[in-house]
Amino acid sequence: MKIKVNDNVLVIAGEDKGKTGKVLKTLKSQNKVVVEGINISKRHTKPRTTNDNGGIFDIEMPINVSNVKLVDKKEKAPKKETKEVKNEKVVKEAKEEKEVKAKKTTSKKASK
Repeated sequence: MKIKVNDNVLVIAGEDKGKTGKVLKTLKSQNKVVVEGINISKRHTKPRTTNDNGGIFDIEMPINVSNVKLVDKKEKAPKKETKEVKNEKVVKEAKEEKEVKAKKTTSKKASK
């Protein structure tokens, strides 16, 4: 398993898709990880002693490793640029994709 404790991960599938968080615990035998703020479940507990308070607590449940993706701290979402077309439709394209498309068109020059 490539994901370790204190790594930042992005959830790519499931109810919390698109959220990021820090890995709190890894369960290698079950191939699962516990991520901070992801896959929250309610836990109902009774007071065990006279000083203990019972109640309903939110706890993080394990999520499968295949549903998370390792994310760098420096990695950001690509910036999008808006442009208008003749039919007055607004199209958003990532700036990186636009540069790659421009490079491809220049390399396809036909030799005569």
